[in-house]
Amino acid sequence: SRVGTVSRETKETSVEVSIDLDGTGICECDTGIPFLDHMLDQLASHGLFDVRVKAKGDTHIDDHHTNEDVGLAMGTALLKALGDRKGIRRFGDFSAPLDEALVHVVLDLSGRPYLGYDLEIPTDRIGNYDTQLVEHFFQSMANTSGMTLHIRQLAGKNSHHIVEATFKAFARALRQATEYDPRRLGSIPSSKGVLSRA
Repeated sequence: SRVGTVSRETKETSVEVSIDLDGTGICECDTGIPFLDHMLDQLASHGLFDVRVKAKGDTHIDDHHTNEDVGLAMGTALLKALGDRKGIRRFGDFSAPLDEALVHVVLDLSGRPYLGYDLEIPTDRIGNYDTQLVEHFFQSMANTSGMTLHIRQLAGKNSHHIVEATFKAFARALRQATEYDPRRLGSIPSSKGVLSRA
């Protein structure tokens, strides 16, 4: 099974993450940040991944460290679950609407971390969640997973809709990229013959 499990301990946070790429959409997430839990539920539900996250952090200061460390641990868990990446489609491309919002996500499980981020979120907060943390979450996840990730907002005025459409598009693009390509016959999807962080 393609499951990645990570425990991350710092002076600021304690994070445990598990992701099953061949799951059914189960989300058991308690990060201490309700809006982030809601977004991780979108990732699990629309990606058909089983995602489990338990995090405790210094949220009495703010959500920055917990948000970052959950992203870092999620990326590392994804890296472990992918293994040598044999047989996967590698690329994912999806546009998700949510009412007036429309977000396009393209990604490559290339082993080369990069984030191209172009969201214009009109408010500083969604509830208590600092909207600057959206970019930071995806940067952290891209860095540790070795993912090239491009996020583009095509439309949207409502902050919640824009961010939720982003997570839904990301979930579907990641689902495409991690699925097996039956024509590939288990080979690594690279002309180099290897996909790694090196």
